[in-house]
Amino acid sequence: LRDTLRKRGVRVITGLGKYFRQIDKSRNGFLSQADFKEALKLFHLEIPEGDFESLWPILDPSKTDKVDYGEFIRAIVGEMNEYRKAFVRKAYMKLDFNKTGSVPMVDIRKCYCAK
Repeated sequence: LRDTLRKRGVRVITGLGKYFRQIDKSRNGFLSQADFKEALKLFHLEIPEGDFESLWPILDPSKTDKVDYGEFIRAIVGEMNEYRKAFVRKAYMKLDFNKTGSVPMVDIRKCYCAK
């Protein structure tokens, strides 16, 4: 699954994330195993049942029978490398004007422009 997603590129991964949010009726950030399988099927990422049974514990290490998008991305893409982590830390330090360890949305809006 990881190799297939990497070959397909970022559009498929972001598309899956958007679809996850659409079918997450409870808005808790989690999908059931059945919903997750349906999402894979919709994006033509079907995998054999035996392979899925091996994949599921990786996606659901806490054994809640649910998976969240963050866990999915970490399992597929992996952790950020040290360069990216340092870049994120540097950006966060600039956003955390008051050095409180948290950044309110108001402060992010002051600095961020999607354009």
